[in-house]
Amino acid sequence: MSGKWKGIILYHLFSGNKRFSELKALIEGVTHRSLTLQLRELEEDGIITRTVFPVIPPHVEYALSPLGRTMEPIINAMYDWGVAYSKLDIKETQNSVSN
Repeated sequence: MSGKWKGIILYHLFSGNKRFSELKALIEGVTHRSLTLQLRELEEDGIITRTVFPVIPPHVEYALSPLGRTMEPIINAMYDWGVAYSKLDIKETQNSVSN
């Protein structure tokens, strides 16, 4: 699974189904095109599902598939690591890595 936004998309879908516009608002910095491509790839890989509701205007929701749900502990661990790492002093981190 590659792609700058996929982990973030999955993280937001853990809390429930989201519409495209909701995901776009939640993910700071993602372009319309990038989000569209990443969602398509996740759907092709069977990690998320896309449901189109037959209403006007069209209503589309994205949700985690059972396979996608199995990634929750991994994504949450990465999130926790990122939060902890961001609180460390950069020089302290560089010294511990180089030793």
